[in-house]
Amino acid sequence: MIRTVSLAQVELQPWRNGGGVTQELLAWPTAADWQMRISVARIDRNGPFSAYPGVERWFTVLQGEGVVLRFANRRAMLTTGSEPLRFEGASAPGCELLDGPTQDLNLMLRSQAGRGGMAAARAGDTWQVAAPLRALFTMEVVTLHVDDASALTLAAGTLAYSDEAAQQRWRTTGGSSSHRAWWLHFTPFHAVNSAQAPP
Repeated sequence: MIRTVSLAQVELQPWRNGGGVTQELLAWPTAADWQMRISVARIDRNGPFSAYPGVERWFTVLQGEGVVLRFANRRAMLTTGSEPLRFEGASAPGCELLDGPTQDLNLMLRSQAGRGGMAAARAGDTWQVAAPLRALFTMEVVTLHVDDASALTLAAGTLAYSDEAAQQRWRTTGGSSSHRAWWLHFTPFHAVNSAQAPP
């Protein structure tokens, strides 16, 4: 089953440091004990990210001029055309806005719970992975096709997700030439172990 949640349905949660706000779209399996968390944040001013030891983070810019993330031994400049960036949550990079506030997509994964990732969704390309928990976030109207048998039209600012999607074929159509949408996925370690267990 494909479930959806839109930014319009989710309340803004101010950051404790006053640097921005977050909208949590998905916390799986529960908000209190999540292993995978997907959110959209608005960064209003320069400052450090919060530290999340034991968490793998993925980050991409949705709107705005972009940011520079400064780590201990490197820096990364991200704009709306950049590929998603992966980094360890304990790194807590400093964030410098290039020119005004940005809106950003965040994927957080508990490193001890499983593995996952984020990638740009290219229009018409088929996405098929073993991950049981999969999602699509889009910033424009697109149609999601599953196994070429069902289709769901998503409004801009919508997350579509399923925790029963292992090996399904997902594909998007529609949208602009830039096709501003992203795939997200997570495979819990217990799911890997179950798949490898002898019958």
